[in-house]
Amino acid sequence: MQQTVVGLWELFLSAFISSTIAPGGSEVVLAYMVSTGNYQVENLIFAATLGNTLGAMTTWGLGLLAAQRYPVATLLSADKQKALAIVKTKGLWALFFSWLPVVGDALCFAGGWLKLPLFSAFLIIMLGKFCRYLVVAWLFV
Repeated sequence: MQQTVVGLWELFLSAFISSTIAPGGSEVVLAYMVSTGNYQVENLIFAATLGNTLGAMTTWGLGLLAAQRYPVATLLSADKQKALAIVKTKGLWALFFSWLPVVGDALCFAGGWLKLPLFSAFLIIMLGKFCRYLVVAWLFV
């Protein structure tokens, strides 16, 4: 099993970018890397989870900054207003679903907008991302 640090960094960057402003396919990258058998699956899951979580926290930070600059929620787009309502209703645990396509980024943004506790948000987002990557890796081992 030959494992390169460069490959892990590539997965990390793919996961980070996939969780911020640009769409990406970190699940596809993970699935490919797992299926090659050239990497320890645990390291791949760790790199993808960390990158995607840090990207989500970047979006959380953008929500926090936006709330300071534009405190009126009606200025937000419809999808962000919907996510804001979900997070207001469900609380911190709504951030577990930040791994979902399309709505996940909006949930992270809403978490920042609502000034949810940083460390708790980080842990819950990371748990959701970890579970998703664990399932993807399991499917392609």
